[in-house]
Amino acid sequence: MIESRPLVAMIHAVPTGASTAKSAFDREFPEARVWNLLDDRLLGDARSAGRLTEALRRRMLRLIGHAVDGGAQGLLLTCSSYGEVVDTARTLWHVPLLKADEAMFRVALAGDWDRIAVVASTPPAVPAAAAQLEALAPAVRSDRPVEIVTALSEDAGSADDPLAAARHLARALHSAGAADVQAVLLAQYSLAPAGPALADLLGVPVLDGAGAAAVELRGLLTGPTEPDRPTTAAAS
Repeated sequence: MIESRPLVAMIHAVPTGASTAKSAFDREFPEARVWNLLDDRLLGDARSAGRLTEALRRRMLRLIGHAVDGGAQGLLLTCSSYGEVVDTARTLWHVPLLKADEAMFRVALAGDWDRIAVVASTPPAVPAAAAQLEALAPAVRSDRPVEIVTALSEDAGSADDPLAAARHLARALHSAGAADVQAVLLAQYSLAPAGPALADLLGVPVLDGAGAAAVELRGLLTGPTEPDRPTTAAAS
């Protein structure tokens, strides 16, 4: 068991990821001492390259190594586009290290939903999130399949307010044939403020990853979650 105030490092590719994650940790894991590391070119460089290059992977691994060397007892990457780097990092460092959305995916797959949508506003986040969800599915719910629908709305990323972002996301989901899904997963922390409005527009639960990650890291670092503390990702 780790001390009652563990140091959790969060690595961000956009500043909004930091604020969203901080709100989630304040709510779900207030005991944590949060250390924010930001490289605000990570996402832009991945977009320009159209993929995660070896140089970008090495850059993220250096940030993870810096956090571990600085005493981080748990780590969270808040940018879903870099999730695949975590698989390599776990072979190099033996501390709890979470991809942005995998805790949310575990919550979603453990539920009763058979048709789930994943939506994002940046192109790299869509295949990265869908791949993680598909990879987790056999381990979490081997008894039945899950259908995954993906949608992209780049307009949502530049929307002026959460309601406008939610409307863009809803349109993208409808265009992708996701009108009848049972739940929607937000593949980026920066979209979390749009979650409640999107849930109202679609009439289904909308989950985001930050709260679920905070709950999972709290359990890993300090023990089982107390009965009176929320244990699911944010949903509306």
